Amino acid sequence: MSSGLSGTSRERGFASEFRDAVSVRTTLLVFGVLALVLGFIVSYVGALHHPYPHRAAIAVVAPKEVAGQLVGQLNALPKDTLHATAVADEATARRQIQGQQYYAALVFDPAGTRDRLLVAQASGPALATAVQQVITGVEALQHRTVVVEDIVPLASGDAEGLSSFYLVIGWCVGGYLVASILGISAGSRPANLKRAAIRLGTLALFSIAAGIGGIVIVGPVLNALPGGVLPFWGLGTLLVFAVGAFTMALQCVFDIVGIGLAVLLFVVLGNPSAGGVYPPPLMPPFWRAIGPWLPNGAATSAARSIAYFDGTRIAVPLIVVSVWAVVGVAITLAVTAVRPRGGREAEGVGGRAA
Repeated sequence: MSSGLSGTSRERGFASEFRDAVSVRTTLLVFGVLALVLGFIVSYVGALHHPYPHRAAIAVVAPKEVAGQLVGQLNALPKDTLHATAVADEATARRQIQGQQYYAALVFDPAGTRDRLLVAQASGPALATAVQQVITGVEALQHRTVVVEDIVPLASGDAEGLSSFYLVIGWCVGGYLVASILGISAGSRPANLKRAAIRLGTLALFSIAAGIGGIVIVGPVLNALPGGVLPFWGLGTLLVFAVGAFTMALQCVFDIVGIGLAVLLFVVLGNPSAGGVYPPPLMPPFWRAIGPWLPNGAATSAARSIAYFDGTRIAVPLIVVSVWAVVGVAITLAVTAVRPRGGREAEGVGGRAA
């Protein structure tokens, strides 16, 4: 009898311990992490497993009697591979490639059968190679050949054109990690507006340090990217602050779940759609659509522009990153003002809070 009661007691004890150790909230968080893991796999593999060009902008330089037919032929390729437009001359095509209006230009030779394809490896080696393969196939059908000329080459220390992408990813990681650490150590939501301002100020100082540290490593130390230190410093500071401020805002609204949402935005969705491994024309529609509007993609475009294209077409990416920063700050302050922490929660662990 006593043995049976003892076994029942042990069973009840284990069930009670299990309920205490694995609460409903913990269970939901674990399932949330599982969803992030599966989302990570779907997003990265979905975005990068089968790259092919989609409406890659290409200029066509040819006599008027040939240009229309050639443009029509390129635009009629299966899957809308290229988006061709006739331009006046080769000088215009070169200028517009360097201004990031086109990824490539086909220069038709009316006196022979050997055409030239102007590309910009700095826009993405994978895209330049894909366009070259498409054009080579088209030319072969016409019994013509093509010679490739790279007019915006990559720096010697940036062999695959990924240095700007990894620099941006490092800055993004810094932003959401420091915001997460501040939230975990001192409460997801600041105790009051003054504490919110202190937390945002701490984030700003961290952003300045991360910005200069990142570009000094990638630029002068490793010689992996051309371009001035100051423009990259400004971009890095803005990006780290934007990602950190928005992560802080998510924590203010959703508590610890906000960290998971930040990972969803900036890692699961932001990284594969940023145009680092493959530029936007090589990605599937979903990732191609969201990439320019997330901080990762916008900052990657801005970094490439600073490094290789003299800052052309940089305004929109900078505005995008700035909007994420402003929205993050606004939400953090608004939620803190409306729902300030009070009582023992405001005092924090050991009487400290931020």
